[in-house]
This record gives sequence, structure tokens and C-alpha cells, in this order.
Amino acid sequence: MKETLKKFIFPIHWLLPLVFTLSVNTIAYSGSRLFMDDKYHYNISSPIDDLVPFMPQFIIVYFGCFIFWAVNYCMIARLDKEHVYRFFTADFYARLACLIIFVLFPTTNTRPELVGNDFFTWCMRFLYQVDAPTNLFPSIHCMTSWFCYIGIRNKKGIPLWYQRFSGIMAIAVFISTLALRQHVLIDVIAGVVLAQLTYYISQRTEGYKRYREICENLGDRIMARIEGRYHDKQETNVI
Repeated sequence: MKETLKKFIFPIHWLLPLVFTLSVNTIAYSGSRLFMDDKYHYNISSPIDDLVPFMPQFIIVYFGCFIFWAVNYCMIARLDKEHVYRFFTADFYARLACLIIFVLFPTTNTRPELVGNDFFTWCMRFLYQVDAPTNLFPSIHCMTSWFCYIGIRNKKGIPLWYQRFSGIMAIAVFISTLALRQHVLIDVIAGVVLAQLTYYISQRTEGYKRYREICENLGDRIMARIEGRYHDKQETNVI
């Protein structure tokens, strides 16, 4: 019964890293805004960014990448344990770095005036309303999309066509952030560099072992509680 619980009720070895990633991302992206909104924000756009045309049609890619992230992170979380913990340790390093940068170097940009009532313009209005132009450098959108690619790159069990698709999708996300004026070029570059750098560090250091220890200890405690409640329920039913 214990193995059945682990496999079907609470697949602990890959669920906790996903929960940690979502939690740290929320703290970095949304939490930092709680005490940084009234601070001065730097606009680091360049003349190169003005050369990119505003293309609201890319909102499909921008919103669609949330599905891309969910699918790829779940795929990565089901790979061999060492890769899982090295990958999510790199992800943790990167999001922690984002939090520090968002606090020490808050950024913003200039958004275009939206004219028209077509579907894409309506979507853009919605995006601009729910997502303030802050916490832009580095781009978490681009960083996470690049993680989605390098996390499955050259991994057995992941079809080659999907690995290539993930690389193309990541690049499409980069373009979408520029075309929608959500980010500027330096934000994109910084996001990719940060993902690649932390992934490199995690692959060549032992920091992932501490991350793994935390996940597995917490997982064991949660599993023990779940199993305890299950047995209590079984005994109650018997009585």
C-alpha cells in the first residue's frame, strides 16, 4: 500500500520541486512588488528595441507559453532523480537571483498606446492591466522558457522532435516579449544568460544535494502523515 500511495496519490519526488519553483517565483515576481512599487525604476530600453515592430498577435505565444512551461517542467520532473534535483536547484538559484536584482535594480519600460477593439488589442489591454511594467530585468518569461529547453535537451525518453520544438518555442517567446513591449532586448539576454549560468553551476557543484535532502525529508514527513491518516481511516471503517 505504501508504494501505491507514493506512485498514485502523492508522487512526491517530482511534485515538491514543482511546488517550490512556483512558490519562489511568486515571492520573486509578485512579492518584491509589495515594497518596490514606490521606488525609482530604471528604463534600460535602447534604440535597437525601437526597431522591433509592435505585433499584438504574439499575445497567443505569450499566453500560450504558460502551458509550455507546465508541460516541460512536469516532463523534466519525471526524469532521473539527479537531473531533476540539479535542474530545480538551478531554477531556484535563478529565481533567487531575480529577486535580488528586482530589489537592487528595479526596471520599467514604455508601453505603446493601444488603439482599436479587435481581439488581439483587447488581449493586450487585459495583459497591460494585470501585469505592471516592472520586474523586467532579467525576463522571467525568457528565463523559464530557456529552462524548458535546456532541461530536456539531449535527454533520453524525450522525443527529438519535441526537444527541437521546445527550442523553437523558447525563441518564439523571446520574440513575443519584444513584440508586445513587455521586455527590451537586454531583459531577454539577461534571462537566457541567467538560466544558462545557474544550470552550468548546478551541473558542476554539489549544491543540488542539499536541495534534494530538503525535498526528500519533507516528502517523507508528508507521506508518513498521509499513510497515518489512511490507516486511521481503515481502522475506523473496520470498527
